[in-house]
Amino acid sequence: MPQSTKYVPTDKEQAFHSTVEDIAHKREIINGLAPFFKESAPDDLMGLYSSDELVQLSVLNKTDRDVESRMPVKITRHFAELARTSPAIQKLVKASPDETLDLAGSEDPGNQMDYSPVEGLLHKYEMGLMYVVSTCSAHCRFCYREELIARKEIARADGTVAKKGLAKIPEIVGYIHEFNNAVATNGGRHPVCGREKLREILLSGGDPMVLNNAKLAAWFSALAEAGIESIRVGTKEMAFYPKRFDETFFAMLDAFHEAYPEVGVHFMVHFEHPDEFLAKGDDGEYLRDDKGFFTWVPDTGKAMRNLLERGWITVENQTPIIKDINNDPDALRIMQREMKRVGADNHYFFCGRDIVAYKAFNIPIEESWRILNESQKGLSGVENHARLSITHYKGKTEVCAVTSEPIPGLAGSENGVVIFKLLRNAAQAPDRGKVCIVGRNPDAAWFDDYEDRVLFDEAGLFDYSRVKEVAAESE
Repeated sequence: MPQSTKYVPTDKEQAFHSTVEDIAHKREIINGLAPFFKESAPDDLMGLYSSDELVQLSVLNKTDRDVESRMPVKITRHFAELARTSPAIQKLVKASPDETLDLAGSEDPGNQMDYSPVEGLLHKYEMGLMYVVSTCSAHCRFCYREELIARKEIARADGTVAKKGLAKIPEIVGYIHEFNNAVATNGGRHPVCGREKLREILLSGGDPMVLNNAKLAAWFSALAEAGIESIRVGTKEMAFYPKRFDETFFAMLDAFHEAYPEVGVHFMVHFEHPDEFLAKGDDGEYLRDDKGFFTWVPDTGKAMRNLLERGWITVENQTPIIKDINNDPDALRIMQREMKRVGADNHYFFCGRDIVAYKAFNIPIEESWRILNESQKGLSGVENHARLSITHYKGKTEVCAVTSEPIPGLAGSENGVVIFKLLRNAAQAPDRGKVCIVGRNPDAAWFDDYEDRVLFDEAGLFDYSRVKEVAAESE
């Protein structure tokens, strides 16, 4: 692992940094349930929770079923105001006693720490994912990073137990140089793990957009100087606080593009439901203009337009399908149509992950497939590109098909089958494209629920052993 040293920006970086301006943002965040328990939250937001809900939650406070110990509670005024007319948005951010009825789940979903050669970095495929911050402007209750947001201690593959740390520029840049130098001197593949060049980085967390412009600029330029070809930003800030996408932020992006025009920039936004971006009337119905087009929430529409008008930036939406939030074909259809209409793309829809308490949020895999398939009926070819993915320990796995008829001659297929295909596979991707077929189980919410009905598994989804020596791959 590279040793930590102070990072010294190049003259080019410093010139770019000198153009960056920061302004203070007033997100008007309500942190925790205490302001609701003590009735100190703003009067117009106290109604987010009913008195009965607050009583139920207060009874659990500081017990082993404390919902805030599982996942901190946080909401912005912008999102709370959208929630007034949206049961889906309420479910997304409101704490519920149901969350801790069953705390089954993984403390490190996907065994992510098996692929963390440097603190704060996950290196899979040709891409690295970085934890650059451990919070967001608001917190989704089903968050796939609840262990990071709640600052929980995680068991590592080497037996140590510690909270997940955040990425730091010197260590990350050192690792990129070390890894890519080894790839270059070995003819294009790393001599140990077989991966190609580390060429793409996803800034994640938490939400990178809670960082100020100067910190984002520092990451952008350091990655560019290290030879990273493509930078992705994973964010839900456009839903939680779209005013963050202000003139100073776009000026920073423009200055970065001017300094490093060869580096691709991609925003992975997270809208779970059209209520997060479409304006509603007093009757709760979506507003339309005089031509019949949906009207966006003003600040959200402005933020999206300002991103999309920069032709060198791509924007893609991705979301899990979550119980009582967006397990609705009509909502998903509207969302996919609107994303593509304004110029964004639809990337992945996800089946729920095996986070702690996942049974409170996830719907069955086969039901997720049905909902997405139903939502895409009536969509055009460019609108229905999104695939349904479930994140196996080996990598992103597409739920390709769910059949209702038996397959002649295949025992165990009497009630139909589910077909999985590996989309992303770590290291040199030896198993990408391989499939797995299992007999149907309408109640299955995770791979474990299919273990007794595996019919064909060239992908090895049910013959998996944890990676033990990933940390050594860059040595």
